Amino acid sequence: MAQNKLSGSAHLVHISYGVDRKGLPSALSFRRWVDAALAGAKRRRAAELAIRIVGTRGGRSLNRDYRGKDYATNVLSFPAELPPGVSLPLIGDLAICAPVVAREAAEQGKPAAHHWAHMTVHGVLHLLGYDHMEDAEAEAMEALERRILAKLGIDDPYAAEHDH
Repeated sequence: MAQNKLSGSAHLVHISYGVDRKGLPSALSFRRWVDAALAGAKRRRAAELAIRIVGTRGGRSLNRDYRGKDYATNVLSFPAELPPGVSLPLIGDLAICAPVVAREAAEQGKPAAHHWAHMTVHGVLHLLGYDHMEDAEAEAMEALERRILAKLGIDDPYAAEHDH
């Protein structure tokens, strides 16, 4: 399991790959995206999270077991549920399904790295309590994602959706 504390960063990001790493973003890329998401959400306190890159079977199993949906999805967020009085920097875990992210990037005509960055930022925001169940929440979350990704030099991931 790769982990580090980037210089200047108070965040600890544990990365593990449950699939072949060939063609996947590096642990350093994931850490950059996590730091950007936390900064964009104005998270000033230290944060700790784990990211697990899974295959279709693992993604489907997690989605079925935790959300009751029997298919693999791009990113699943598991916010930390700490007992009252326990104060740790742990914000939770992300499971990102590599085949789904690759397929979506191709379908949407986006560079794979940009879609990986988006899914990482999206998942981190969920860990921080952002949601998109209601229209107003979705608009606020998407606007924040756009700002964070723009700082990373990544185009609006929702532009194609809004053009239709």
